[in-house]
Amino acid sequence: MKVFCAAERQKIHYPRSFLVNGAPQPNPEVPERLDRLLQTAAPAGHDIAEPSDHGLGPIAAVHTPDYVRFLANIYERWARIPDASAEVIPNIHPDRRDASYPLSAVGQAGYHMADTACPIGPGSWESIRWSANTAAAGAHHVLDGAPVAYALCRPPGHHAFTDLAGGFCFVNNAAVAAMVLRGDHERVAIVDVDLHHGNGTQGIFYRRADVLTISVHADPVRFYPFFWGHAHERGEGPGLGYNLNLPLPRGAQDDAFLGALDCGLESVEAFAPGALVVALGLDAFEGDPFGGLSVTTGGFGQIGQRLADLGLPTVIVQEGGYLCDAFGDNLTAFLASSDAARDAFR
Repeated sequence: MKVFCAAERQKIHYPRSFLVNGAPQPNPEVPERLDRLLQTAAPAGHDIAEPSDHGLGPIAAVHTPDYVRFLANIYERWARIPDASAEVIPNIHPDRRDASYPLSAVGQAGYHMADTACPIGPGSWESIRWSANTAAAGAHHVLDGAPVAYALCRPPGHHAFTDLAGGFCFVNNAAVAAMVLRGDHERVAIVDVDLHHGNGTQGIFYRRADVLTISVHADPVRFYPFFWGHAHERGEGPGLGYNLNLPLPRGAQDDAFLGALDCGLESVEAFAPGALVVALGLDAFEGDPFGGLSVTTGGFGQIGQRLADLGLPTVIVQEGGYLCDAFGDNLTAFLASSDAARDAFR
């Protein structure tokens, strides 16, 4: 399997803190995540490839011009504010999305950032842009005939809406990959297996019938992202019936996760897409620091196998998963089972 990653560029972004229950804590979305996953993938025989620069086109296909301009320029503008924080962190949020668009850096930070978990520092835009290039490269590789590609995106993306960052995410890499695949396929499915609901992905495609969005995640009634990810959210307008949320109780183990995934994959088969995007979070693991679900390392192998059994051209896009002893083992299990299942399918 080819693994796309612009490692040195994607590691420049280094957020230092985020708020947990109102208190500053070290931000777990650190460059070491990428190093650990690369150290896992290379010895397993996967081919590590540097993505090409696809420019802003793949990002602009998903995100608004105002938002792209904000991401590209906000750090330099913020740094000119007297006594501002070292990273861009919002301190005000509008109560609606149809509010007037502010001119100030402080106002735009509040408009474009849903929470305090995605600080923007001096090298953030470079890493964000190359994370999107990684997703685009994986999708182009699949369009060129590869059965599967792994886009080792960092920072992650599935909490990012068209004009809103959140939850460590800035550009929605899964949506970037899906839109590249839409260039050749009439219908594309996205299956998100991260611990947290892929609320940004849902929001981007919520009124569309060409991209089916499915998410298996911890029930948001008492878990991030709280306001999205509930089972009754099925899409709107032309997209009604093209979004499926499968929330699980806290602590759910392999059987419950796989049962929900099987339900979601039945919808994928009924949708008959030409290609698949997998938003791969490794944070549903029983030992992950966020502690929401209890999927085992073997469980990740079964998740990979079930997704590969669909027999669809697939782009695997890295989302969450945080540093713990089995972090790399979980990726190994997922990718190995995915490869084995595809070999049997062929």
